[in-house]
Amino acid sequence: MIYKNIMRLGGLLILFVLLNSCIKNGKKEMNFDAEKSDVLVTNFKEQFRPQFHFTPQEKWMNDPNGLVYHNGIYHLFYQYYPEDIVWGPMHWGHATSKDLISWKHKPIALFPDEHGLIFSGSAVVDVQNSSGFGTKDNPPLVAIFTYHLMAGEKAGRNDFQTQGIAYSLDNGDTWTKYDGNPVIGNEGIKDFRDPKVFWHDETNQWIMVLVAGDHAKIYNSSDLKSWNHLSDFGKDKGAHGGVWECPDLFKLKVEGTQEEKWVLLISINPGAPNGGSGTQYFVGNFDGTTFTSDHDDEKWIDHGTDNYAGVTYNNTPNEERIFIGWMSNWNYARNTPTEKWRSAMTLPRELTLHKDGEFNYLKNYPISAFDKQLEKLENTPNTKNEKIILENLEVNQMDISFEVPLDEDLEIQMKNDGNEVLTFQIDAEKNEMMLDRTESGIVDFEKSFGASIHKQVYVPKKESVEIRIILDHSSVEVFVDKGRYVFTDQIFPTKHYNALMITPKKIDQVHNFAIKSVRPIW
Repeated sequence: MIYKNIMRLGGLLILFVLLNSCIKNGKKEMNFDAEKSDVLVTNFKEQFRPQFHFTPQEKWMNDPNGLVYHNGIYHLFYQYYPEDIVWGPMHWGHATSKDLISWKHKPIALFPDEHGLIFSGSAVVDVQNSSGFGTKDNPPLVAIFTYHLMAGEKAGRNDFQTQGIAYSLDNGDTWTKYDGNPVIGNEGIKDFRDPKVFWHDETNQWIMVLVAGDHAKIYNSSDLKSWNHLSDFGKDKGAHGGVWECPDLFKLKVEGTQEEKWVLLISINPGAPNGGSGTQYFVGNFDGTTFTSDHDDEKWIDHGTDNYAGVTYNNTPNEERIFIGWMSNWNYARNTPTEKWRSAMTLPRELTLHKDGEFNYLKNYPISAFDKQLEKLENTPNTKNEKIILENLEVNQMDISFEVPLDEDLEIQMKNDGNEVLTFQIDAEKNEMMLDRTESGIVDFEKSFGASIHKQVYVPKKESVEIRIILDHSSVEVFVDKGRYVFTDQIFPTKHYNALMITPKKIDQVHNFAIKSVRPIW
């Protein structure tokens, strides 16, 4: 199979012909010049190309996969189709970082084989070499992923998704697939995928959670090869407007206490609160066999429409729970107006657990390493007619923050010379936050993209809380109260926004205003 990547650098056309990829000993190999790959990313200047969010060099990308830290390196694998900017036969793309902010593109990690396409999954560091793939001195990275056999799907079967594993002994540079794949077969479940695996100290076992249509299944293993089904969760819990996908299960300490709870993330498509794809979460307990939820209401990690399939890192050095999501929505993912590449990832965010009365809730907020990309501007905002106005700015590469109480009305608008506007509002009477991109730029490539205003109900507060808005060339991420309320949305303005206007009910309630430019990572 031949894969061609054509990219432009300094006016020259460079043609990479990736020849002679073959399946050998369960591993598919291909020629790839990683160093030249790194050079090419310096030319990421196309219209709408994010300047500080991860994007593929070219072609299609969706779910983040295999998030794992090992020997000073954060790995980001992702669903990737190297031949077109629409979804196609899935591979695992690969990138690495030392800080989760700047990324190095790597060769494709996993290719389709006789068992099927390579769908989503996770990766672990097998520290004790329980799998036998490495040694205790050189523990293997083990990837756990879903095989999707297209021939089986086209034949109308329900057993075309199975689970496989592969291992790496050189920190992710090359991978060997296990000869005994698949390690979990399928007895007739149509949507049976997206395994997330972690080590459970209390039972001294590997735990896997994967999804099966409308619920999650939990397994354990002593060696990552043989798996035992333990329990199911969710047939009568949470949102069920669509198929469950991309689960993640992890433990967090409730901030300010010694209490520990377990959190289960489940992406769902369709059925999100503002349409299409979204990620819900459950807070509860896990005893090594069964997960139980403490609540019956629906909880969502984000109320924008472009944060989906997000999962967290295994094996982080300080035990932070770091989350990355796919910044798109299946309603329109294939139609967004980019030409060379399609899709980006959210900023990496730290997840923390907090208590409000009897119930716990998640916050998600940009990791502190992102602050190193910021440069504070000296612009002093003008106050005109009870409004804060800034003009002649490159707003589409900015981090804007200030503090206001959550019991008064507020409107924030970002505008450009083409009369395009992005609006964030707080309606204190309804206790509702709203992000409006209906006139933000190009919105007509798919009906639902610009058809509605994204809303979220909030708990009012008289105390001031931070509102932080981070804009890149084709995205906006809004974090209120340090990530208790979050909106993540794609935007496609035909010109960069160059004006910012903040209209509070009382101008003297706006405090600690700061506007910072964000340095590009490419």
